[in-house]
Amino acid sequence: MPKIGGIVVIVLILLLILTGFGNYNSLVNLDEKAKSNWSQVDNQLQRRADLIPNLVETVKGYAAHEKEVFKQVSDARSKLAGARTVGERAAAEGELSSALSRLLAIVENYPQLKADVNFRQLSDELTGTENRIAVARMDYNQVVQAYNSAIRRFPTVIVARMIGFEPKEYFQKEAGAARVPRVNF
Repeated sequence: MPKIGGIVVIVLILLLILTGFGNYNSLVNLDEKAKSNWSQVDNQLQRRADLIPNLVETVKGYAAHEKEVFKQVSDARSKLAGARTVGERAAAEGELSSALSRLLAIVENYPQLKADVNFRQLSDELTGTENRIAVARMDYNQVVQAYNSAIRRFPTVIVARMIGFEPKEYFQKEAGAARVPRVNF
């Protein structure tokens, strides 16, 4: 009989170890997926940031006296480039969206600009990029939700705390920056 008790204990220990490995591997997969999805958000934000100088130059040709708005767009774009954390990127993205909205509002005063082929093409690309950003942000936040839920569930919470898995930050817009630039010409 004592041999059976020892075997049961060994089997239970093995099951706990295997469960721990499984939980760890699941967390690693979710962590990597979150990093990958964040990379997609980052790529789309960079795409938008790359489109903006061309858009600004096109508008400058028609509205050269709007220097303050051009400076705001440039400053916001610089902040986005320098942002490191998810929160910093979200704040900078909101500021850039706001500055871009002001730039696009200027366009309303220049009908000939709206008819410019380059401007129309850039605005179409910007609209598509805004949509890609929204989708990438949604995908990232869904993975972060799954990851954050996983590290809080029992028994995974034990492995997560032992290994040091920390909750991830959602990509949330700053208050007041919820308006996406309207590019409807």
